[in-house]
Amino acid sequence: MQPATMNPRTRWIAHLDMDAFYASVELLRYPELAGLPVVIGGGRRHQPVLQPDGSRHFLTLRDYAGRGVATTATYAARDFGVHSGMGLMKAALRAPDAILLPTDFERYRHYSRLFKAAVAEVAPLIEDRGIDEIYIDLTDVPGAQDTLGFDPTGGVRALAQEIRNNVRQATGLSCSIGVTPNKLLAKIASELDKPDGLTVLTAAEIPGRIWPLPVRRINGIGPKAGAKLAQLGLATIGQVAACDRAWLVEHFGRSYGRWLHDAARGLDDRPVATHQEPVSMSRETTFERNLHAVRDRAALGEIFTRLCAQVAGDLQRKGYLGRTIGIKLRYDDFRTVTRDLTLPQPTAEAAAIRHAAGLCLKRVDLARPLRLLGVRAGSLARGDAVTL
Repeated sequence: MQPATMNPRTRWIAHLDMDAFYASVELLRYPELAGLPVVIGGGRRHQPVLQPDGSRHFLTLRDYAGRGVATTATYAARDFGVHSGMGLMKAALRAPDAILLPTDFERYRHYSRLFKAAVAEVAPLIEDRGIDEIYIDLTDVPGAQDTLGFDPTGGVRALAQEIRNNVRQATGLSCSIGVTPNKLLAKIASELDKPDGLTVLTAAEIPGRIWPLPVRRINGIGPKAGAKLAQLGLATIGQVAACDRAWLVEHFGRSYGRWLHDAARGLDDRPVATHQEPVSMSRETTFERNLHAVRDRAALGEIFTRLCAQVAGDLQRKGYLGRTIGIKLRYDDFRTVTRDLTLPQPTAEAAAIRHAAGLCLKRVDLARPLRLLGVRAGSLARGDAVTL
């Protein structure tokens, strides 16, 4: 009698992306705005006002004046061409009647913790990629593998649906999930059927579902590489996949050319990293109006000190020390400069960060008005692992 043969173990990696996360969290608080164009961003001045009859008065983009940017927008607002990172004044030209709400990061972090805990109940191997997205390794979760040979995706599809149900039950929010053999494809797949989508792709489906997509859909192909690919006549992922590896290396260099060759074919062996050390921690603010180092010295000094204290608080709360302290300035002409200083010993003290950042500030041109100021701590190490 021949021994029974087992079906090969399939690697299943999921990418979960919350749908319009900040805006969706706000709609839980203001359900009367469901289906309307809503933009989140700017300062704290545009709070909804409760009316005597119990209704709320909301400001619109046409009411806004300042230099704030959109943090996110509902899908209804995106239909007008409004997107995250867009200046609110520009967004007002596209959607003047869109509702404008202030950001509430404490509330968003709360819901972020809720949805990640809901996912962990089903699949504990999670790579945190930010406040609203994660990678999940489903490979060894019971039920993921097709042991009978009937449907290679049926088990993992049911798991992904269970995760989506858990997230909705815990938060009241929807998410989109892409499940594929690796992280690169999962990231693409999670965007294919947004919002509230579930997409499961096998390697065999790459030519039909992935190759017709624009090259920029691959995470890692930015504006410059995308423009160069376009100049070379390569608009889709499939066209890049058809290129010879040596030709891509010739045009994009050894490392990036090889990566392009593999990525376009859907090859990616990166593991789901359940713990990642942060590279840096930073705080920055965009001013409502341009500030000048001389005329607005007191205001700038107060903001600068507060940013340093916030960075110090972040370091202390998460148990890190920073050895490299840096600043970031953006002038009124949108030119951005940075300066760094490496300390002899790492620190998480606000006064030490303020002193080092102040020394960096002396190395930049302060003659022009400023629109943004930021402070950063890099070269991080765990506080309990540092020998002073």
